[in-house]
Amino acid sequence: MRIRRFVANTYMLFSRWTFIHEPLEDKTLIIGAPHTSNWDSVFMALCFWSLERPFHFLVKESVTKVPLFGSFVRAIGGIPIDRSAAHGLVGQIVAQASQTEHFTVVLTPKGTRSPRQYWKSGFYRIALEADLPLALGYVDAKTRTFGWGPSIRLSGDPKSDMDVIRAFYADKVGVNPQLASVPRLRLEDEVPQP
Repeated sequence: MRIRRFVANTYMLFSRWTFIHEPLEDKTLIIGAPHTSNWDSVFMALCFWSLERPFHFLVKESVTKVPLFGSFVRAIGGIPIDRSAAHGLVGQIVAQASQTEHFTVVLTPKGTRSPRQYWKSGFYRIALEADLPLALGYVDAKTRTFGWGPSIRLSGDPKSDMDVIRAFYADKVGVNPQLASVPRLRLEDEVPQP
């Protein structure tokens, strides 16, 4: 862990980017947006390494199968996921969170660096089912800052919760702004049946 902290602090010492963050609870889910570059993951790793705080993140299963690199990704907290099939991932993460006093998982709700109409709702379901605070992580190329802002508790009203999330990310600019998407869940467009 000391080597990771040294790497993170050395980078931050010489970088033109600044790490800004609010306090985190012992158990938390952090979302990262706008997710437009592979640098987003590097910045998040640097955050946690500098704080010496263990964390987990989801990564494409194919990445963890790359020789040497895949082992490294797993060693720093990567949880491989198979995007081609649903395997109860939400339930697995909820179970992991309930079995420990300290749990931090970082997700990119957009699920890809490319633009998309909707974010994936897994983060929303995990935060509600595991009763985890949701910290709003970001990389902002406009201000050259990265980290996370305040934590919120989801109400269960997707539209209301996403309005808060949209307001936070409204002025954040990704490393590749043309790949950004407005934070929106398909759940917001679903009309409740009488």
